[in-house]
Amino acid sequence: MDKLNGSVFLGMLESGCANLNNRQEEVNSLNVFPVPDGDTGTNMSLTFTSGMSEVRKSGSRDLAVITKTLARGMLMGARGNSGVILSQIFRGVDASVKAAATDEITVAQFSAAFLNGAVKAYKAVMRPTEGTILTVAREASEYGDLYVKDHPECTLEEYVDLLCKEAKASLDRTPELLPVLKEARVVDSGGAGLTYIFDGFRAYLEGAPITEGSKEEEKKEEVKANGYCAEFILDLSEQGQHLFAENRFRESLSKLGNNITLINDGGKVKVRMNSLLPGEVLNLGQRYGEFERIQIDNLAFEQHPSILNSTEKKEEPEEEPIEEKEFGIITVCAGDGLVKLFKNYRADIVVSGGQTMNPATEDFTKAISRLPAKHIFILPNNGNIIMAARQAAELTEDKDIIVLETKSVPQGLSACMAFNPEGTVEENKEGMLEAIDHVRSGSVTYAIKDTSVDGRPIHAGDFMGICEKEIRLTDPDKVEAACGLIRSMVDEDSEIITLISGEDAKEEETERIQAFIENNFDVDVDVEKGGQPVYSYLIGVE
Repeated sequence: MDKLNGSVFLGMLESGCANLNNRQEEVNSLNVFPVPDGDTGTNMSLTFTSGMSEVRKSGSRDLAVITKTLARGMLMGARGNSGVILSQIFRGVDASVKAAATDEITVAQFSAAFLNGAVKAYKAVMRPTEGTILTVAREASEYGDLYVKDHPECTLEEYVDLLCKEAKASLDRTPELLPVLKEARVVDSGGAGLTYIFDGFRAYLEGAPITEGSKEEEKKEEVKANGYCAEFILDLSEQGQHLFAENRFRESLSKLGNNITLINDGGKVKVRMNSLLPGEVLNLGQRYGEFERIQIDNLAFEQHPSILNSTEKKEEPEEEPIEEKEFGIITVCAGDGLVKLFKNYRADIVVSGGQTMNPATEDFTKAISRLPAKHIFILPNNGNIIMAARQAAELTEDKDIIVLETKSVPQGLSACMAFNPEGTVEENKEGMLEAIDHVRSGSVTYAIKDTSVDGRPIHAGDFMGICEKEIRLTDPDKVEAACGLIRSMVDEDSEIITLISGEDAKEEETERIQAFIENNFDVDVDVEKGGQPVYSYLIGVE
């Protein structure tokens, strides 16, 4: 095949998206940090699926329409840094196809389009890091483009085959570029996700397209774990109702745990199951809509009533209308307690999400459109959400959007407290950034696998004390892990410690940690119930 048209590219995209969706858990498992976060694979899958949903809705077989619709859908649905980068790759492809202004493009034009996508992705990242998806995209597209230029007779099948092979070779080299990958004995997760997309392209051109639910290799043994009881009630979105298939969803859940109860009640899906990876379970559910209720219980402790069998209806608080004003604040968090806390600290809109459920670009654009303010500060509160927030800011033309790079909830809370409604934009920006700079952020969560990070052996099930991006310690006991982390974070200049308990933290455990702080340090202590999932404690030291 010497040219690419819309029908062929659509087939390639469907196969590539299916392959990524099938293997998203493999991509997630490559994460260096053994934390229970739905991360790279989930974010890339949700991003690509968002784009493909829009393409399917269009019903078009026109190449230019497909690339434009795909790019827009991925842009709005982009989640996490990997999702934003992936959306930028296909945004670059769309720009090249648009410039070609033809119903079909040559192999040389197609290779140039992917090279343009790699360039576009690099430009979207403020500080590009080699050994990531960026490297894989660039090296594969550069190699393919050079080959096509040297071999004008190259077919589409040959080019895509070369793209796949060079992407895999580049992926295998990523541990040499990033020592942390080498120590963990993994390749880059985002780069792996991109190779699966390319492999799906090749499978289609070879006449064996990949469909969702199929596997190119034998299925791994299903996870049979207790760990946590994860329950949720999910309101299916319009798109979710279109995509939801009960058998496929049940099969996906079975890879994450056992004892599954699934009730498909019209526009609502109710799930109860046991899993070592509750964050992964929630990420899988969020693909199809919004959560009405969530409950996660540690099975090692006492059991709690199931929300699935509860007849009590939880009333959602009505949102008060926001008056038009000079300034507004949009922030991100997960957990009822944290939502209330941010609202008390002047946040106008709290976008649902966080480490385990990264909000999409569209979530931010919707929040921006709802907030009648001239100047809006966005606090992502997570390093993996910043790019999506920035992307939303770039898409907004009628308001002044300032994205402050808060990388944790404690930083976001300090920024909110530093906000002065009587100040100017620059005064507030300077004051909020200064407040962010004075916060050291920590968290306590459990390890989901045995590994080694920075020379420290990590054992599955142990609690980790994490300061910023550094795992300071591990301990089988949650309270000991929290106390040890706090001890490592506090210095002679520390004045305030904020302790935010998660949904799995018991009151008695929190009291023990508070007593430890009061008995050992001359600081003010602020204890809050955050209700955040997965992270037992969030800690801020100022």
